[in-house]
Amino acid sequence: MKLGIICLAAFLVGCAGNAQPVQNTANSTSEPQRAEKLQSVTAHTTENQTPKPVNSNTNGSSKWSQSGNPIDTAKFDAAVASAEKAVKAKPSESAAKTALVEAYFERGFALTEARQYASALGDYRRALKLDPNHEESKKWIEQIIGIYGMLKKDYPKEGE
Repeated sequence: MKLGIICLAAFLVGCAGNAQPVQNTANSTSEPQRAEKLQSVTAHTTENQTPKPVNSNTNGSSKWSQSGNPIDTAKFDAAVASAEKAVKAKPSESAAKTALVEAYFERGFALTEARQYASALGDYRRALKLDPNHEESKKWIEQIIGIYGMLKKDYPKEGE
């Protein structure tokens, strides 16, 4: 009986010596920390928010509103303007046309990432008008039309 108690005591002492401290996972440094500020549920909803005008430039006459995330397209706009100027100066130069196609595609891609699909679709279509074989533009046009289909919305037709 004494041997059993001694074994039990040794077992308990051995287990207590190998025990790892329990860490609070909420404050653990091995876990990645969130950089963004936590928000309440109401901060993510559109309730109690004033609706934005459809398009302030056309006084609401367009049925396509600009949705998605805000994006600064100034550098893309400058690249498009510069490439358009080069094409106007030398319309027969293929390098200038290629630069304009790429400028439209890059701006369209940035708009796609910002989920501004209607504007992106227009830029991809402009790129295809200049280069009907531009495969990336074709691929992204199909992607955006697919997104509109999943949302069960009509996508902007050519010229809208």
